Amino acid sequence: MDTKKLRKSAGRFAAWLGLNICSLIVKVIPAAWLYVFAKNIAMLAYVFAKKQRKIALDSLTIAFGKEKSRREIEEIARNCFIYMAKSAVELMFFFDKPRALREMIEIQGRQNLDKALAGGRGAILVSAHFGNFPLLLGRLALEGYKAGGIMRPMRDSRVEKIFLEKRDKFGVKTIYSQPRNECVNNTIAALRNNELVFIPIDQNFGTGGVFVNFFGEKAATATGPVIFAQRTKAALIPCFILRQPDDRHKIIFETELELKEGKDPQDTILINIQRLTDVIESYIRRYPAEWGWIHRRWKSKPG
Repeated sequence: MDTKKLRKSAGRFAAWLGLNICSLIVKVIPAAWLYVFAKNIAMLAYVFAKKQRKIALDSLTIAFGKEKSRREIEEIARNCFIYMAKSAVELMFFFDKPRALREMIEIQGRQNLDKALAGGRGAILVSAHFGNFPLLLGRLALEGYKAGGIMRPMRDSRVEKIFLEKRDKFGVKTIYSQPRNECVNNTIAALRNNELVFIPIDQNFGTGGVFVNFFGEKAATATGPVIFAQRTKAALIPCFILRQPDDRHKIIFETELELKEGKDPQDTILINIQRLTDVIESYIRRYPAEWGWIHRRWKSKPG
C-alpha cells in the first residue's frame, strides 16, 4: 500500500473513531450542552482540517468574491463548520428521540406537498446539501410519508453503516446512486408507488449531466429530477430545511415547479435544471452558512 492510500485509510479510521466517540459523548451530556459541544468541535475542525477549510474559502470566493470582503467570507466559512457540527450532533442525538425531533421541526408549505401527492404519481423533492437535510427526511417519515433519498455512499463503509442504520430506524428509504441502473429502477418504482424521493443536485456531477449557471460560473449538474419527472409525471417540489436562531428547524416546501418545454428534449432538460438550480442558489444567497462549502462544486469544466 502506498503512502497516499495509507494516509487515506488512517484519515477514514480517525473519522470513524471520532464519530463513535462523539456519539457516546452526545448520549451522556445534557441537551443544554449539545450545541456548545458542537461549536467546540467545529472550531477545532476549522483550525486543523486545513484542506477542507481551504476548499470552503476557495468556493466562497468563487461565489461571493465580487460581493463580500475577505472577513465576511471567512465568517461564513466558520459558521458553515459550526452548522455542520451542529447537524452531526443533532443526527446522533435526535434520531433516537422521535418525539423531540417532531417538536423541534416546523413544516411550512405542507399543502404543496399534499397537493402533489394527491395526483398519485409521487413527488420529487429537489434540494441540496443544505441545512440538516437528513432531519428533513426523518421528520417526513415521522409524519407517515413514505420518504427516501438518492444518496452517494460514503467513502468509509463503517461510517456509511452508522448513518444507514439511523435512516432505517426511522423508515427512511436509501436509494444509492450507484449502480446507475439499480438507482433508476428503484427511483421510478418509488415514484409509481406515490412516494417522496429526495434528490440533491448541488454537487459536481462530472460527466453525464448538463452545465448550468451557478453563482455566475458553469457547474456540472445532475439531470435526474427532470428526467424522472418526464418519465413518471411526478411533481417537482423544491424543498429546504432552515436552522432557526434558537437551533430549531423549519422545512419549507415550495410550490410545484411545472416543466417548461424547450426546442428539443435536451433543451427542455437544460432549461428546467437551470430553473431548479436558480432556486437552490437563491436559498444559498439568503442563508450562505447553511450550504456545504467544503465541496469543489465547479471542479468540472465545460468541454
